[in-house]
Amino acid sequence: MDSDKLTLIFGGDTSVGDDSAAYLEGVAPLLAAADVRMAQLETPYVNEVSEYASESRTVKVLEPLVGLFDLMTLSGNHFYDLGELGVKNTIDWLDSKRISHAGGGKNLQLARMPGFVEKGGIRFGVLAYNAVGPKSSFAGENKGGDAYVNFTRGHIPVGEDTARHECDNYDFKKPVHLDADFDRDNFADPSSLLSMAEDIAALRRRCDVVIVYYHKGMVHRPAEVAPLERLMCHIAVDAGADVVFSTHSHLLRGCEIYKGRAIYHGLNNFVMWVPSLSPNYKGKRDKDMDSSNNEEWVKKRVERFGFIPDPDYPTYPFHPDSVYTAAAKCIIESGRITENLLVPILVGKDGVSRVVGPENGGQAVFDYLASITQQAGLNVHYEWAGEDIRIVENKTGR
Repeated sequence: MDSDKLTLIFGGDTSVGDDSAAYLEGVAPLLAAADVRMAQLETPYVNEVSEYASESRTVKVLEPLVGLFDLMTLSGNHFYDLGELGVKNTIDWLDSKRISHAGGGKNLQLARMPGFVEKGGIRFGVLAYNAVGPKSSFAGENKGGDAYVNFTRGHIPVGEDTARHECDNYDFKKPVHLDADFDRDNFADPSSLLSMAEDIAALRRRCDVVIVYYHKGMVHRPAEVAPLERLMCHIAVDAGADVVFSTHSHLLRGCEIYKGRAIYHGLNNFVMWVPSLSPNYKGKRDKDMDSSNNEEWVKKRVERFGFIPDPDYPTYPFHPDSVYTAAAKCIIESGRITENLLVPILVGKDGVSRVVGPENGGQAVFDYLASITQQAGLNVHYEWAGEDIRIVENKTGR
């Protein structure tokens, strides 16, 4: 093995569209300087425009990712939005560009297969899982989609449409008012957790650095990390993971250290271009098969999550706190992670994510991160390490 120091960058949810190169400009130098670059690809893409996908959801908009990313995780709640065609075309495009992937496949067996990246004599292995649903996005024996951690919903949606939804099978296709605790008390299927742990243990024997990614967390809800989220991450570490990353909530979450391993409970968005979710959007909306981008959903989204997107952010219609985000940065020496960091990022009104330091906006990200970590009761604090934020375990209960 080569003992040289390597830098791994893992970005959060990533979805590009029109003028995708411009939206990547703010993080491109960060990626270019790193040795291993990964992120969660949030949306599927197809080869040709159709009634379900506009030109901004065709694979050609992904071209600027080439040379910037070595691996993309695919285990998100939107990966099946464009059905089998979206799964197939997205994976075929990644394969054609030699970008590795994990967590999504043309069937369950393929979706559960790890992705690999080799740099400097070090082999990185990645497993990725959808832990939020909808279950319609889960891969099957003869169906494309996500690798997953199966679960039972802990709370039933409330409101006038409640009777039409079975809690276990609720897949968000018909948005309704939700109980505030909807995602907090889900129950994981033990056999699914055991299967996941076996996959991680098997990967441990095949590579130097084991990475586990989860699509998890309570969407648009600041600070909170549910017990099941922590349990899944602890199981991953116990099974052999060197680090755990996650996204989905579209808000930054705190970190924790478990048995010396870093758990990033939510990296928020990395690069996100979703103008069709803006209430003031005037263009043609994609008719995604889960109806998440239709006009009615935009209205329901405001009711369901309790915030109105800022009109000054027309391509970034998220919770106001979502402008504070970060990428994970891990330093690898002699085949092991020796330092866990965060790279602070701010999203501008133009929708571009830009790396910032302590003197140009990074302190706001640092303060937000410290606050949500304390609120979640996690066992770390943070320190500046040059332009980066270092994760430090609270050894004395600090």
